[in-house]
Amino acid sequence: MNTHTKMLSRHVERTVTNKGPGSFTPRLLVLSCAAAMSVISSPALLAQSSSEQRAIEEIMVTSSTRRPESLANVNASVGVLSQDELTLISHQHIQEAANRVAGVNINRGNGQESLLSIRSPVLTGAGACGAFLLAEQGIPLRAAGFCNVNELFDANSENAARIEVIRGPATAYYGSNAVHGMINVVLPDPREGGDITLEAGPRGTTRANASLGMDYGNFKHMFLVNGTSEKGYHDDSGFDQQKLSWRYQYQSANGVFLDGGFTFTNLNQETAGYVLGTDAYKDDALRDTNPNPEAYRDNQSFRAWTRISKTLNNGWELVATPYYRKADLNFIQHFLPGAPTEDNQHESLGLQFASYKDLDDNTMLSFGLDAEVTQGSLLQEQRFPTVGSAFLVATTPVGKHYDYDVDATQLAPFAHFQRYWDNGWDISLGLRYERMEYDYDNRMIDGRTKDNGVPCAMGGCRYNRPADRSDSFGNWAPKFALRYQLNDNHNVQLRLNKGYRAPQATELYRLQNTQSVADLDAVEIDSAEIGMEGAADAWQYAVTAYYMDKDNEIITDSSRINLNDSHTKHRGLELSGALDLNEQWRISGAYNFARHTYENDQFSGGVNINGNDVDTAPRRFGSFQLRWQPMANLFTELEVVDSGPYYSNPENLNRYDGHDIYNLRTRWQVREDLTLALNILNLTDEKYAERADFAFGNDRYFTGEPLRAFFSVNWKFN
Repeated sequence: MNTHTKMLSRHVERTVTNKGPGSFTPRLLVLSCAAAMSVISSPALLAQSSSEQRAIEEIMVTSSTRRPESLANVNASVGVLSQDELTLISHQHIQEAANRVAGVNINRGNGQESLLSIRSPVLTGAGACGAFLLAEQGIPLRAAGFCNVNELFDANSENAARIEVIRGPATAYYGSNAVHGMINVVLPDPREGGDITLEAGPRGTTRANASLGMDYGNFKHMFLVNGTSEKGYHDDSGFDQQKLSWRYQYQSANGVFLDGGFTFTNLNQETAGYVLGTDAYKDDALRDTNPNPEAYRDNQSFRAWTRISKTLNNGWELVATPYYRKADLNFIQHFLPGAPTEDNQHESLGLQFASYKDLDDNTMLSFGLDAEVTQGSLLQEQRFPTVGSAFLVATTPVGKHYDYDVDATQLAPFAHFQRYWDNGWDISLGLRYERMEYDYDNRMIDGRTKDNGVPCAMGGCRYNRPADRSDSFGNWAPKFALRYQLNDNHNVQLRLNKGYRAPQATELYRLQNTQSVADLDAVEIDSAEIGMEGAADAWQYAVTAYYMDKDNEIITDSSRINLNDSHTKHRGLELSGALDLNEQWRISGAYNFARHTYENDQFSGGVNINGNDVDTAPRRFGSFQLRWQPMANLFTELEVVDSGPYYSNPENLNRYDGHDIYNLRTRWQVREDLTLALNILNLTDEKYAERADFAFGNDRYFTGEPLRAFFSVNWKFN
């Protein structure tokens, strides 16, 4: 045991997890207490005999270095939602859970749709999804260059063991798309036994969630399944969704450990569009209407992976994770003239490789390589004549608009170094280089004609198909993190990171008007943050201030040309904490203050928006929870979710006033194998908007649902 370990013997110990041999996991218990601030404590935690027992619970995460390690070892802004917390929330939409983490502000669309915000405005547009890396088991849900703004519905979050959120650019283990942050859904390890939950809600909504696992010693596996059928709140809306995951682990006699599985998802959704009109979300005659009853979204996804790990005699741990991914999405673009259908799909083979070496008790070195090849395609076709102005009718013809294939290759070497010193300091260094290559094949006539080659009147067709071409992008991303332990209860951190994303395939090849080539560069962001964390037996807190400067943001201008023409800055303060008032009462929460602004001259609606707030960027938001546990088997939580006001257009001329929503959740464990739960959402029946926007001269809203309740029964079995 080194000098530093002896000095902090009450709070420091070295542990090795059973997730794989050779893991580097020196654990600072006091830091784990502080890091646990990002975790909203679960009923199981509250039921322990003392707050000290809860405080020393070890929280394991995988999102930072792609292998299990104590959260105390991770010098990054990581938030974790535990399985107990997710069980309590029992989210109908992942927004209900993820928005409890500091820095996260997901807007719910209709059904299972979503628009993301992590230390950012709520981003929209063809490549907006490229600002976030969304993963399950560390495998991105969509291939680099082929993201979708709603892709979180590809993750089996309903059966998750935990959800991990990295705020700000991710570590060197992850590359393109980890610009503003990362969400990683982690499935439970296989175990013996199972459970089933049946739930009923408003308008005939039903849901089932089940798990079944078997343990054969060196081999164990588990099935995880859930299905939802919901008749939507809006006219002609609703969805049916099914998800199935299989997890397995195998320990061989020669020291090779296999950890893998698959996830399949299916979504059939009847989509409701924005409700139009100023304050329409307050109007009982409008708020549940659907201006787009023809809209739908059908989505299927499949991912399979196996993590292969082995520790060599020289101490190096080698981890290779081959994976396969397929995604297929078909939907009506009811928001475009002529309401064309889109069918996009892609198929990927990839490999995540990393090697780890404990150079001594306090030092770890890691090298790795990520490689992925993807075949993607997109077909956009309009089935019915455009309705509208003479110009729209002339320039938006019936027939195919786009039909193209894209082959993409991603290759990224990286290195990571961690060092702990005896005087309370520790440092993390990382470096990643990523190369993205696209090979585009247009399967139609080049240019902006109809699909039969006839030019459109009034200057040409709306859609422009580039000729076959290839594009490549290369980016470096350095990472630096420093931390100092002030005393047994408090520590401070400094982090400097660079993030990037290559242009998405749709930004490069789905062009309009006169643009026949999109000459785009990668989007880049520089991030700096300082933080302080602390913990004792009855309280925990974390404070983080960040500053991010993003350049080369890709926009579509008023002439519908894709170009790098936006420079934005992002500043914020994130607060999270928890306090045990006594053995029965606990208060916790996370709150955010942020400012996201345009920083270059650009015009929208005839207004220079330099210095304006980016639209859909509330300057304050967050949530608080008050917990009451009068007895060991009964637990109740009152939650308030606060969204501050924000502008709904870049000109900052239209505004949404914000809202406060109250939710009440109760769980009663009738006996060891039987639990009843009642979740009441929007307790005060607030009339609010999940999202407010201003477009095409109109205020428009995804309206929030009124007061509603969900009752569930959970049965566990061995």
